[in-house]
Amino acid sequence: MKDFVQKMNELGKKREAFFFTISFDTTNYWIGSAEEAFNHQILFSFPNKKNHSLENTTQQINLAISPIAYNDFQKSFNTVMQEIEYGNSFLCNLTASTPIATNADLQTIFTTAKAKYKIYFKNQWTCFSPESFIQINNNCISTYPMKGTIDASITDAEKTILQDPKETAEHYTIVDLLRNDLSSIAENVVVEKFRYTDKIETQHKTLLQISSSIKGEMPENWQNNIGSLLEKLLPAGSISGAPKKKTIEIINAAETHYRGYYTGIAGYFDGENIDTCVLIRLIENTNNGLIYKSGGGITCNSNPILEYQELIQKIYIPT
Repeated sequence: MKDFVQKMNELGKKREAFFFTISFDTTNYWIGSAEEAFNHQILFSFPNKKNHSLENTTQQINLAISPIAYNDFQKSFNTVMQEIEYGNSFLCNLTASTPIATNADLQTIFTTAKAKYKIYFKNQWTCFSPESFIQINNNCISTYPMKGTIDASITDAEKTILQDPKETAEHYTIVDLLRNDLSSIAENVVVEKFRYTDKIETQHKTLLQISSSIKGEMPENWQNNIGSLLEKLLPAGSISGAPKKKTIEIINAAETHYRGYYTGIAGYFDGENIDTCVLIRLIENTNNGLIYKSGGGITCNSNPILEYQELIQKIYIPT
């Protein structure tokens, strides 16, 4: 049993509240109370809980980006496409790191960005994620996979993305994957709402994001095994792919960076219920400066130029 699983199970049995974050490969994690997180320079703002009193700032944040060279991206893309052609994956989330320069530090970005979930982690990284992983309230588990992003200023943008064959197939695949994932720990799992649209405001444009809602029923006293249940679901299907195990192997072979906490998860357990997010829209502080990690789903219908453009389009601060 992994250390984080055992610790979370113990806290869950005691119904003790805690914040946690787990890296994509589950090798790194942090678990502690909201107060302990604050004392370790970890700040978070979730819909129903935050551990700080910092006011939101309105600073104008400028981003200068230096994207990965298209030829380098294409090499990773071709590796993924070859595996898809072999039938080893139907959907693979391909990501990359983009060096950025900005007029703000990580904590200022944390207090300025507007997002459903925000985390500032020891000046190592900050994340402003729009995507829930799982929520469990009154023994009802929900997940809301996001797949599909488009510039809202495009003519008939919503119709365009909802009718796009590649985006549609990608969304069907991830919804099916997450429905199966939830079924491994819950009963009566159903897709409650399929492919609805949310708006996300950035510094320069409005984006449309396509999501779905999946729900199920948890057994009584699921809190006693909270770590074990989460381990079964990790990594999140929306940022790995299908089939999950083989696709993770492909990701490790194709990607040119280490994801770290990016595309991992963070969450807060209040003693009875839990709310978690996927760590997307993340900026990391490295020895060589700040990097912004982003990516998208690759299918057999993917176009490398469009996927490269999507990777860049996702580099923004939500305002």
